[in-house]
Amino acid sequence: MQHELPILINFTVALLAAFMGGLLARRLKLPSMVGYMLAGVAIGPFTPGFSGDLSTIQQLAELGVIFLLFDVGLHFSLRDLWEVRATVIPGALIQIVVITGLGLLLAHLWGWSLATGILLGLALTIASTVVMIRNLMDQGLLNTSHGRVAVGWLVLEDLVAVLILVLLPTLSTKTQEPLWQTAGLALLKAGIFAALMLVAGTRIIPWFLRRLAHMRSRELFIVAIVVITIGTAIGASSVFGVSLALGAFLAGVVVSESALSHQVGAEMVPFRETFAVLFFVSVGMLVNPLYLLAHAGEVLLLVMVIVPGKFLITVLQGLLLPLPARTTLILAAGRSQIGEFSFILGTAGIALGLFKEEQYSLLLAGALLSITLNPFLFRALPWVEAHLRKVPAFWSLLDRHGPARAPAAESLRDHVVVIGCGRVGQHLVKVLGHLGFPRLVVEQDIGRVTELERQGVPTLYGDAANSDILSQVHLKRAHAVVVTPQDEAAASIVVATTHTEAPHVPIIVRAATQEGVHRLFALGAQHVIYPELEGGLEMMRETLAHLGYPESNVEGYMDAVRRSHYDLSVSTDAEQRALERMLAEGRQGEPITNH
Repeated sequence: MQHELPILINFTVALLAAFMGGLLARRLKLPSMVGYMLAGVAIGPFTPGFSGDLSTIQQLAELGVIFLLFDVGLHFSLRDLWEVRATVIPGALIQIVVITGLGLLLAHLWGWSLATGILLGLALTIASTVVMIRNLMDQGLLNTSHGRVAVGWLVLEDLVAVLILVLLPTLSTKTQEPLWQTAGLALLKAGIFAALMLVAGTRIIPWFLRRLAHMRSRELFIVAIVVITIGTAIGASSVFGVSLALGAFLAGVVVSESALSHQVGAEMVPFRETFAVLFFVSVGMLVNPLYLLAHAGEVLLLVMVIVPGKFLITVLQGLLLPLPARTTLILAAGRSQIGEFSFILGTAGIALGLFKEEQYSLLLAGALLSITLNPFLFRALPWVEAHLRKVPAFWSLLDRHGPARAPAAESLRDHVVVIGCGRVGQHLVKVLGHLGFPRLVVEQDIGRVTELERQGVPTLYGDAANSDILSQVHLKRAHAVVVTPQDEAAASIVVATTHTEAPHVPIIVRAATQEGVHRLFALGAQHVIYPELEGGLEMMRETLAHLGYPESNVEGYMDAVRRSHYDLSVSTDAEQRALERMLAEGRQGEPITNH
């Protein structure tokens, strides 16, 4: 038991540091990933104070890599890539070649080896999927034509990153075999494993999950998913000699063929988020602040390549690709950072002897700064577009394929914002549609988003409680905001944000508890609906109506209960007056005789 205590202590300290760092980052409106990495720096071996056991945390962080890649595979879509293939395939391949060349140039300037330069260039190429999707979601762009191009680009980059992980050992100085032989053997092993997974796995694993679902045991279902994910990754590594990352990715691809893939994704969220946080903390622990201060010039040069360099390259590619100018600018902003795949490549490079820890610290500093700057780059896009328009020749060439269709949300005014589109939200949206009233839905279930878009309902994809997406729904121009989810914590965040941004806009929200009713009113909601007690009030209405009391008096009493925040003690003045009125007028309009 004694040898297990340090593992538990390191796990707890790492999560606590990550929580504090993530909280600080969100307070500063920065990506949580920045806070997690800074937390790693704080508990790392290069800073004073408590120092976590890097080896232990890295072993736990391996699970983060596995779950991250499993999630990538689970949401991998060749259809997304195929729809934008004319733009994404040439664009991504050109950019890989150009940025890898820039990485080689930097490595030459700094006296690094050719293999290290290639790895640096490849790491600089791949943008963070987590950061890009979060920023697109915050800007309300994820389910627009701009977002579809960006997601297709990410899908191709994910494929390229997985291929790089397969071929990475061929760059290692630890192997003595010829390059063609090492690369060929790595591709052959990966191909055999992929074929086995895609042929046998797509038949066995979805069938197994369906049978397990019929047993109606959520615990068994979750355990099975974790075993499939980790077991496939370890099997891929030990039997076929390929990376854990590739095994986890293909496990995700196979599970995505199951009708239960959405449920799998939902159940995996806690594991993915927890261990991914540890992964980012472990990344930060490798950063040596003193080394970075001593090499501030190199850090600045690397950031210049990642942020303005990748932005400019993408914009220039827009002159060649069939993209509207605004899509090009959004794509350029989204790609001007590096993240989790770069970290995975870097850690693999250290294991293979391609990177020294000091060189990896440089890459991490570039990632940390680029991720921090990325949200501000998105906010600067209107300014960039305005200045590019001042050069008519360049702008007309960049926008020669015509402006992209503006998101429907941009033109809405006096609309109803509906947060969540479950059963309650769907009914409300349909009624508003029949009445011809403009509405805008914010929904985090991609299946519902797709269905709403098919029906022509303006929809933003994202979690209103966990992003800046509310800034894209034009709250100040809205007629009302309706918050339908049962999660009171999420509803509280949405109500507080809405009331702060647009205090004049009525907020209608659903509560799940009696305490939640008072809290939501205190946060600024004008109307709080408590479904459980609404059912009780309806039963009371029917009972009193059958007893012969006038409908208007019964409705008056029910309204008094609602105004009292569902106070059922019959103690408020309004409730007392409503009951006295019923007592005075009696049943069927006749007074009741007291005995």
